[in-house]
Amino acid sequence: MDRKGKGKRFCITLTVLLATGALSFAQFEKPIPKAVSLLPVKDTVTVTFLGDMMMHSKQLEYDCSSFIKELGSITADADISIANLEFTLAGEPYSGYPAFSAPDSYAEDLASKGVDIFLTANNHILDKGSRGLRRTLSVYDRMRDSLGIRYTGSAADEESYRNTNPLMIVCKGMRFALINFTYGTNSPRESSFLRVSRMEKENVGAMVESAKNRGADFIIALPHWGNEYQLRHSKSQEDWAQWLVSQGVDLIVGTHPHVVQDSTHIEGVPVIYSLGNAVSNMSAINTRLELAVRASFVRDDSGALEMLEPELDFLWCTLPGRLTDNYCTIRVKDYVGRRDEWIQKDDYDNMLSTLARVKEATGIGKQKAAGIERKEE
Repeated sequence: MDRKGKGKRFCITLTVLLATGALSFAQFEKPIPKAVSLLPVKDTVTVTFLGDMMMHSKQLEYDCSSFIKELGSITADADISIANLEFTLAGEPYSGYPAFSAPDSYAEDLASKGVDIFLTANNHILDKGSRGLRRTLSVYDRMRDSLGIRYTGSAADEESYRNTNPLMIVCKGMRFALINFTYGTNSPRESSFLRVSRMEKENVGAMVESAKNRGADFIIALPHWGNEYQLRHSKSQEDWAQWLVSQGVDLIVGTHPHVVQDSTHIEGVPVIYSLGNAVSNMSAINTRLELAVRASFVRDDSGALEMLEPELDFLWCTLPGRLTDNYCTIRVKDYVGRRDEWIQKDDYDNMLSTLARVKEATGIGKQKAAGIERKEE
């Protein structure tokens, strides 16, 4: 089903902010709803975040259209959906770990399932070198023109980098700045004609300042950071989170560790240290449980803007032969009590035991069933 068939329509316009000379925001809009009441209502923008979209060698043997088909209520129903695409589109021959090159159809399917914004600043973006990155960005450029997706975190030249880092989005009159950056890449640095957003304070600070100058109402940091397979954040992540908050960031949502990490608040700013994998072939302990984050931004009757407490939704990546004959990421709460539907019943037990173990280690869910644990800083 295409994007229009699911009710999500995008109107992307580029204008010039004559007062500042800055490039404007892309505008995300849905069709105008029918009037149902004369009473004033709050404008709300919902933004969802998904973790690492992987394409391991084994996944190449399967139809990717099933991978996130069960997440339509998370992606397509949101005003803006964002995911970390941890692979290149470098063309054939396709390959998995350690140097990823996925078919173009994988990214196209993610877009058709409602993913609007691709994050590209991650350690695998240069797996196929500068040539692979250049081809990846050219495919995303075509998808931007044909499907309305946007991407951030890397660019083909300096001008494009400045225009998309931060990525500025307008939805229902609210202005969002998305700041995506990575601790590094697995390959040597890109050529002088390409840019990947690095976890360097000069770079990140400049993006935050640009977001403020462009009139962002909310600044969202999307770092690719942390230690792999660790359920608790590192000292480096905490130091960076504190610095980001001091710079004026309103929300921090991280990726890279391949597992869910603890979440907290710093001076009232929500920090979700790691979402984990959204789709992968990983089977190591804790790597199949992940988070989807739903953040709601509200304008009240007086015009004041507010971000509500983010909601965290646990997901589970089922591997072929466990629940279905394909990879399929599901919402855990949708399948609790449905053990009989599993092909391998012990995988249902694995899902629940992993959920309990991760909750205990991270503290997520101890105080609120939906939402992140608030801790005193």
